[in-house]
Amino acid sequence: MKGLTTPSIPNIADVEQICALTDPVVRNLQITQCYHGLALAMGERGGWNANWCTFATWASKQAGQTIRKEDLKRALEDRLRGEETATLVANTQQGGVQLGTVDLIKLIWKTWDPLSAFDRSSEAVAKGNLKVFAEIGGEFARFYSDCLPDTAYGPEKIEHFCDGLRPGDPPDGQRLLRQAFQHYYQVLFEPQAKARVELLLLANLEIGLHEQTRLQPEINEALNAPIVDPKELARRLNRELHPGRGWLNDVIWYVTNWFGRSTPLDAAVESFVAGVRRQAQFIITETLMTIELPPGKVLRLGEDLSVAFPAVLQQITNPELLTLLREIDPTPDSTRGSGVDYWGDLPDRLHFIADMFRCYETTQELFEAPFTEEQTAELKEGRLPTGCL
Repeated sequence: MKGLTTPSIPNIADVEQICALTDPVVRNLQITQCYHGLALAMGERGGWNANWCTFATWASKQAGQTIRKEDLKRALEDRLRGEETATLVANTQQGGVQLGTVDLIKLIWKTWDPLSAFDRSSEAVAKGNLKVFAEIGGEFARFYSDCLPDTAYGPEKIEHFCDGLRPGDPPDGQRLLRQAFQHYYQVLFEPQAKARVELLLLANLEIGLHEQTRLQPEINEALNAPIVDPKELARRLNRELHPGRGWLNDVIWYVTNWFGRSTPLDAAVESFVAGVRRQAQFIITETLMTIELPPGKVLRLGEDLSVAFPAVLQQITNPELLTLLREIDPTPDSTRGSGVDYWGDLPDRLHFIADMFRCYETTQELFEAPFTEEQTAELKEGRLPTGCL
């Protein structure tokens, strides 16, 4: 690709070194940079159409925003200046608490600790980021070491590589990875452009299906992180509001709940928690369901893709690819219905990913570097880069 400098190909030792990092923020940035190096290696050898690592570069960069919890608390505070908060404040003040509105809101936030929800979401995303990279990034590095230098198709070479992958379906088996790398290997030697592009899409989707199945627990964990028990929040808030009662606070609260009685404060807390849960999940989901692809294209995963399939992929002829698309794409020749209502829904997620891969596979700008040269140099030295990440 003109004007693009391909760095040294990341190897297995590089992947292991990154996986051993304990700082999730720095580790995510190095994972993103490593995916970029892996993407370039395949692009230089197999043609400048996006492979799975190309898309993984930008998905990992997006995940970094959640891992770093950028502006999440401020966004939640802005969204919660509404009816639920006002009702909770009013009911608390009616109960005889001598606190002004500002001080009372501060006490509510201190009691609930909203950042803990974002901490749990960040941890879940970081865990998924590492989980996928350790497995798939490692296999790409091994594939490049074992097979990328081949100048002629060697069935025994790719068979030997695949022997290192477990049979069976995900989440535990690696059958889809075995198939994907067999197809990547075919891409290296396929002379026909259309056949090569379709093989690449097939391999990308096979890895995507494996990856997303494996990530299902971490995605649901990230989305469900904001959930808080309203009864527990009411109990803690009651204790903070009446510190002079000491242990009697909990006794009164437990007795009241034992007999099924609900106070205005309980009802207000339940309404407040419902609002918090809804808004916090919206913010986290919005972060998880947005991805920016170069050059500056922001995709809202809740909306149908607005671009057309490239001409070379408008009509699919590869039988294996057709079969897979029928399994994961309800509208295989259209982006209609590709938007996802809830990112935790695996079939809907796969539908969007299938269309996104197909729409953008021939977009060469996806091989752009995720960070500036200065930031990349800082990452190589193990430092957290400055500037917008």
